Amino acid sequence: MDAAAAAGEPAHWLTLPEVAERLDVTISKVHQMVRDRELLALRRDGVRRVPAELIANRTVRRHLPGILTLLHDAGFSDEETLRWLYRADDTLPGTPAAALGGDRAREVKRRAQAEGF
Repeated sequence: MDAAAAAGEPAHWLTLPEVAERLDVTISKVHQMVRDRELLALRRDGVRRVPAELIANRTVRRHLPGILTLLHDAGFSDEETLRWLYRADDTLPGTPAAALGGDRAREVKRRAQAEGF
């Protein structure tokens, strides 16, 4: 496990302009996606960044917007959401963020729903 994973942080980050380029949308659209909780962006080194793992090719991971909404509704801050997504979980295996890219994505969403109860 690398140092970022051990700290509950993603290994790689994208700036908002990099996200816009990767998704082939305007920077304004990326800002709107963050406001609408379709993407998670946090300040690192004074710059808003998105965990690279949450972007798949030219789209946001399929269940990510729903999971972000569920965790926000459960009272999670953006930092707490990041920690939840990057907390090691041997039952997935890996982290919830990593599981979003595979066949365990629905299980991650179910676990996020359970956080509200």
